[in-house]
Amino acid sequence: MHLRRAVPADFSGMWPIFQEVVASESTYVFTADTSEAEAFAYWFGPGVTSYVAEEGGAVVAMYKLVANQVGLGGHVANASFMVAARAGGRGIGRQLGLHCLQQALEAGFLAMQFNFVVSTNAAAVKLWQSLGFTIVGTLPQVFRHRELGLVDAFVMHRFLE
Repeated sequence: MHLRRAVPADFSGMWPIFQEVVASESTYVFTADTSEAEAFAYWFGPGVTSYVAEEGGAVVAMYKLVANQVGLGGHVANASFMVAARAGGRGIGRQLGLHCLQQALEAGFLAMQFNFVVSTNAAAVKLWQSLGFTIVGTLPQVFRHRELGLVDAFVMHRFLE
């Protein structure tokens, strides 16, 4: 796997992964009919630094790194991750997470916070906890899961060292 900074030309490989991940409406707030333009803005908008993981020249995963807030909250990072189903279960999410934490530290962030981890996304919760994140808050019934109805989301946080 090769991990590198994404450029807009990579979006043609990122878009199918985005569509696949959001199609279930079980882990991200995006609806299955989110437009390509909205997805592009999410990954390449102002202040966004995105990375792609490639295997054999094809994008298999991606993440974005941003400041969680502006100004006086700008020392805390935020990130989002997506892995293609065909690449799941091989530790790529962990590799992206570790890379992201290092990039955030190098960018001068002091902490990282995930504002909205869907509580039923057990794999993500387990991964982030294994990388030192703790659940610092629970947002009750804030996510409309396609199959389970209203479910909680977690706010997860860790300091960078």
